[in-house]
Amino acid sequence: ENEFLCICGPSGCGKTTLLDILSGLLKPSKGDVLLDGEMVNPKKHSISFVFQEPSTLPWLTVWENIATGLKIKKLKKAEIKQKVEEVIRIVGLGGFEDFYPHQISGGMKQRVSIARAFATNADLILMDEPFVSLDQPTRERMQQEVLDIWKNLKRTIVFVTHNLEEAVFLGDRVIILSEKPTSIKADLPIDLPRPRDSLSTEFTELRAKCFSFLHQK
Repeated sequence: ENEFLCICGPSGCGKTTLLDILSGLLKPSKGDVLLDGEMVNPKKHSISFVFQEPSTLPWLTVWENIATGLKIKKLKKAEIKQKVEEVIRIVGLGGFEDFYPHQISGGMKQRVSIARAFATNADLILMDEPFVSLDQPTRERMQQEVLDIWKNLKRTIVFVTHNLEEAVFLGDRVIILSEKPTSIKADLPIDLPRPRDSLSTEFTELRAKCFSFLHQK
């Protein structure tokens, strides 16, 4: 609960498929996925998914996009207003509430997608390489923003990434997957204090450890 778990592995090993199974969108060929001791069910459990590309709805404003999941849950208007305003403040989208997706940058669109995921009080937030299409400065800023939201709102996150530095920077724990047939090669706790310094010796050593497991035959 409230863990930030990162999953790394080579292309094609099934990272996105794993997220689809965790969400209940795909049924596993064997075994079970349990959420709070019950079989995962997207109709019952509150699960949010943040995709590689921003998934904003172009006909809705920033405010309306973030409120989408809350409206589907049929929350009262006052509660929707309170939750949307809170998450807009946390992600720094104040002043852009009435803008449409075509009026904001790619990084801001992804911020809207992340805000929408966190606004619903999800039991589980799945993030599939959400920063892969962003330039490096925007990516680094978004990494810190996600950490800030996570610390503020306390959610359980499973975050898929190809970027080992990103995994060590974000994660409480990093799981390294093998090539197909996929298995878990390593399950590494990241015992570094936050905020993390990516230039520190400890950080560099953990990144190198992840790299060695990832490329281990």
